[in-house]
Amino acid sequence: MKAEILSLRTLHDGWTRFSLARVRLADGTEAEREIEDHGDSVGVLPYDPERRVATLVRELRVPALYAAGEQAQLEAPAGLIDDGTPEENARREVLEEAGLRLNDLEPVGAAYSCGGISTERIHLFLAAYSAGDRVSGGGGAAGEHENIKVVEMPLSDLAGMADRCELADLKTLTLVLALRARRPDLFGANRD
Repeated sequence: MKAEILSLRTLHDGWTRFSLARVRLADGTEAEREIEDHGDSVGVLPYDPERRVATLVRELRVPALYAAGEQAQLEAPAGLIDDGTPEENARREVLEEAGLRLNDLEPVGAAYSCGGISTERIHLFLAAYSAGDRVSGGGGAAGEHENIKVVEMPLSDLAGMADRCELADLKTLTLVLALRARRPDLFGANRD
């Protein structure tokens, strides 16, 4: 027998939708499960291979504030997929948040951010850039109250943060580890 959703009741429908599903499990038993649904998203780690730095953002994440008192989280630029492809949305988010115009994106994969509760699949990318690709100061889209601070940091420092378990954002940790696995030559001492 295959699992199936028997009924779905919407509890809240706003920026995100919260529902309660009645499911029949593969063994025939029935159970209730919560679902948070706000659509798919993108996450990008922009890095400059010449200067061996990455551009990240710091912003308030209210769930992290609630759960751990964190005032701001260091993370790779990211956002929800609106219209268009994941690649188009990735470029738009990095331009809005970090002020970088990206060309080539290297796919890392698409994975559920928290499959036990959320429908969100995050499409992850690495993207090389150069100093000439910075076209604005970033900071987020007007009217979204993101209060984003752009942070450029050495890749070796970012790797050290990953090694010390100091990256609290899962997409950022995944992207740093992916870049480190694909381009270990970028994580040595910075060149002058």
